[in-house]
Amino acid sequence: MFLEQFPVEGRANGWIEVICGSMFSGKTEELIRRIRRAEFANQALLLFKPQIDNRFSEQNVVSHKGSSFEAVIVQHPKEILSNWKNQKVVAIDEAQFFEDSIVEVCNELANKGVRVIIAGLDMDYQGVAFGPMPQLMSIAEYVTKVHAICVSCGNLAHYSQRTVQQTEQVLVGAIEKYRPLCRTCYQQK
Repeated sequence: MFLEQFPVEGRANGWIEVICGSMFSGKTEELIRRIRRAEFANQALLLFKPQIDNRFSEQNVVSHKGSSFEAVIVQHPKEILSNWKNQKVVAIDEAQFFEDSIVEVCNELANKGVRVIIAGLDMDYQGVAFGPMPQLMSIAEYVTKVHAICVSCGNLAHYSQRTVQQTEQVLVGAIEKYRPLCRTCYQQK
């Protein structure tokens, strides 16, 4: 469980938090929970999402449970820097869809004293590292791995099984294209 205890909070120090896990594990829900707390504390914040992710809304980040928060849509990570106007908190959803320069952008923001909160899939449907997520986890001060529940056996799930025949790595979808599985059930697929 992530306790959000930051001993240097309130100073000029920035840091990076990564929330990762499989589909349906609550990554976006946790991201929204954290930014709502920052909003309640009157901390200026910005939330970004990649242009490719238009599953539930064109303008908002929306969790599978229906929680939502207004977002700035960007195609390239450098656009995050051009939209940033000294907000104390910058949040990024679906970071796995960004190119590797997202790592440099997050480091630059944290070095400027920003709390950077990132959510994304750590593995793709084949069970391999997804996009820049391994690099983001390695530079983060805090990493939270959340788990779904395996729809086959009820154990903790951390794999996202694709249920359609497309084989490209990036295939935006939800319950109609993916289901969460534990290691054992994923290996038996």
